[in-house]
Amino acid sequence: MALLRRGGLGWVFVLPFVLMFVVFYLGPLLAGLGMSFTDMRSTDVADPLAVDPVGVENYLRLAGDEAMRKAALNTAIFVVTGLPLTIGLGLAAAVALNSGIARLPAAFFRLGYYLPHITSIIGVAVAWKFLLEPEAGLVNRLLGLAGLPGAAWLQDQATALPSIIVMTAWRSFGFDMVVFLAALQGIPRELYEAAEVDGAGRWKRFRSVTLPQLRPVILFCTVYSSTGFLQFLEEPLIMTGGGPLNSTLSASLAIFKQFGVGNYGYAGAAATVLFTVIIALAVLQLRIGRAR
Repeated sequence: MALLRRGGLGWVFVLPFVLMFVVFYLGPLLAGLGMSFTDMRSTDVADPLAVDPVGVENYLRLAGDEAMRKAALNTAIFVVTGLPLTIGLGLAAAVALNSGIARLPAAFFRLGYYLPHITSIIGVAVAWKFLLEPEAGLVNRLLGLAGLPGAAWLQDQATALPSIIVMTAWRSFGFDMVVFLAALQGIPRELYEAAEVDGAGRWKRFRSVTLPQLRPVILFCTVYSSTGFLQFLEEPLIMTGGGPLNSTLSASLAIFKQFGVGNYGYAGAAATVLFTVIIALAVLQLRIGRAR
């Protein structure tokens, strides 16, 4: 009986979270899944029971939608290129802070690198949009001072998506840096001393000691960053609107636009596919990481 009372008391404490999870997460998730099998539009909100089921028609339509295919390709490129760039920058900054730069005011560098990550993405995107302006942007002005030609970074199909990838990596690597730095400081010094006694140089110690010890942290950062990158929305929305010619259109932005024009059923199908891809990729990464 006492155990039952303690269990009931525990539910009292977790009930607020459970209610918020059901109302704001599980409920919308199930609603989106249900909408994906209907022809629901914004005009049907007043009478949602009047919508007609269409089965998997919305999912079949996704396969033939050129804009959605372009958005999927852009998202894949964003993840494949942005993920290693972000993790590489975070690891490099952490190693530098943990060694030579640590003799300088390390707290200053940690704050400077981490600050963009906690700054509003809207503010960061607006600032970078001005920096990359072809006429008055600081980037082109600096290139001009160096005698190099500038570019229409966000107006050119060839440079728009890479520009957003670089901006996102710059903004995001501070989080990975903090995680890597904490892990580096937890590696026993005895491992480095033993490797040094065996004649291992700096690079050999990094490959033989540091990387194996950081493997769980690398796995965590990979899953965390790839999950966020698959959902990137604000960057192209603010900086390019998905253009030029859908060259920066992401999966989340394409879904957002479909919701915006009232295609709730179709947008629900696209969101369900994206959610499934995110879960599948996270599970795959965890299995590969644990197997190693």
